[in-house]
Amino acid sequence: MSKDNESLHDMDEEARRKKKMKWTIGIIAFVIFQVVQALFFVLVIMKFKSPKFRVGEFNIQTLNIGTQASPSFDMSFVAPIRIKNTNWGPFKYDASTVSFTYGGIQVGQANIPKSKANFKSTKKIDVPVTLSSNALPTGSNLGNELSSGIITLNSQGELKGKVTVMFMFKKTKISQMNCTMIIDTSTRAVRSSSCK
Repeated sequence: MSKDNESLHDMDEEARRKKKMKWTIGIIAFVIFQVVQALFFVLVIMKFKSPKFRVGEFNIQTLNIGTQASPSFDMSFVAPIRIKNTNWGPFKYDASTVSFTYGGIQVGQANIPKSKANFKSTKKIDVPVTLSSNALPTGSNLGNELSSGIITLNSQGELKGKVTVMFMFKKTKISQMNCTMIIDTSTRAVRSSSCK
């Protein structure tokens, strides 16, 4: 082999080595960029949030109320339960209950079946509820409220489930409900409602 051929061969090997090095650096840079982009996407854009769990406004189907001297109530309605999932993945939750209380004493409950709320959507569940004041003590404020034409109820519940993002990232989230609603006995509807 002549000196010219050797120098050409060395230059070819040098050029190939530089080309391989450029490809290797390019591939490593691409992989690092993709990993950083995926981490940014998961940690910043896709933060896991607890879904909102509420009772919407409703009309009472049946309402029987006592007098101020003998205060009592029995009512039935369909409670519109709303589970608003603002995450970028579905929220699969277990079966639960919503307790309806008057003055801190339970007067009824609604059963929430196991299900899921899809990503960026609101799951709507209509649950039949029957409430009765039979468990209330005689010294409650019910007589005064009935004479004013209102009944103040609280709804409380807890929904536990998992949010799944990109089919592989899972996080357990608990959604709490604590709502106060004022029922108008003359219109048989919710006059006002507020949730914490």
